[in-house]
Amino acid sequence: MALTPIRRVVTGNDERGRSKVVWDGPSPGTHETNFKGRGHTDFWVWRETPPPLDGTEDAGTWHDEFPGPPGGGHLRVVHWLAKTDESPPNEPYKEPEQHGRTWDRGGGNHYNRSYMHKTESVDYGIMLSGERTIELDDCKLVMKPGDIVVQVGAWHLWDSSKMGCMMAFDMISAKFFDGPAGTAQGNHPVVRPKPDRKLPAGVKPARRIVTIDREAGKSSLVGDGPSPDVRTDPARPGFALQRMWVVDGAPAKIVFETLHLPHTLEPPVRGSVLNVVTIPPDAAWKGKVGASEVAAYFKSVGSPGASTYSPQAPHPYMQKTRTLDFCIVLEGEVVLVLDTQEVPLKAGEFVVQRGTNHAWSNRSSKPAAVAIASHGAK
Repeated sequence: MALTPIRRVVTGNDERGRSKVVWDGPSPGTHETNFKGRGHTDFWVWRETPPPLDGTEDAGTWHDEFPGPPGGGHLRVVHWLAKTDESPPNEPYKEPEQHGRTWDRGGGNHYNRSYMHKTESVDYGIMLSGERTIELDDCKLVMKPGDIVVQVGAWHLWDSSKMGCMMAFDMISAKFFDGPAGTAQGNHPVVRPKPDRKLPAGVKPARRIVTIDREAGKSSLVGDGPSPDVRTDPARPGFALQRMWVVDGAPAKIVFETLHLPHTLEPPVRGSVLNVVTIPPDAAWKGKVGASEVAAYFKSVGSPGASTYSPQAPHPYMQKTRTLDFCIVLEGEVVLVLDTQEVPLKAGEFVVQRGTNHAWSNRSSKPAAVAIASHGAK
């Protein structure tokens, strides 16, 4: 059983500066282990921050390392198996060992159970399929498709024994300022949802798990619940942008919380922002939205200059930002609208957007959800 192929669309610009598709097909960066069906698929690798938006090379095929190049990062999907008769026995736990920017304490078998480990990185982990248990030193949590964990340099172990899984990881280079301990810095209070908050009809809450090491050598749960920061658009009933995390510089910081920062649609120049966007059917608002409604939305998310609205544009909400965007369709069907073409997408498919003019259109009768990790780029 080979690794499951995953569609990846990469955008760019033509000679006239119009957005287009550069690559479209199964991501070629597949790496299978000695266990059939176990391994990882690379989608994009960057070696410097901010990452470049130009270039003719497919960075998904570049040499990669774990947890990503120093000063850069990567987007990949890991393929893990359920426990079977072929599963090796779990190795015993051990004293921490360092391997470059990774530390491990054993306890796994690399088939259905990872080692207890930590990496000098901040990771956006997004469940795509199956089920997976994350084990920390103080708890265990079961993750299902659509759930997101923000690993802030914490010790953790993954267990997919029940049914196997595929999970995406956007891993961003960080810095442990207290050596290999990598404990939390600062005391920012965790942002919680307001008790009386109601989501728009059709919007599912985006689960956000945050982990960190409060003390040396011991991981702990910071929070587990729905995104506490939801932005809506009155002109589009059923639209919601749920903020998950912000990285405000390079290397990424090991902190308890970042949603007190203002960045919403666009990240800091050397940072990143992760959002889950629910896109309602276009039929709910089509023909009722014009320049003023579009301008009001982009102003509300702090990016008035992102809009490229024009009465002649292929979609009212066309936008362009100086960002490298990793977009994963979590649920439903959506169309990526570019200047020169349209790309229908379904759940489980990826888009690597390189600073290109675009919009998201939902021509179906049900909401669609897209996780978008935007990185400041050059």
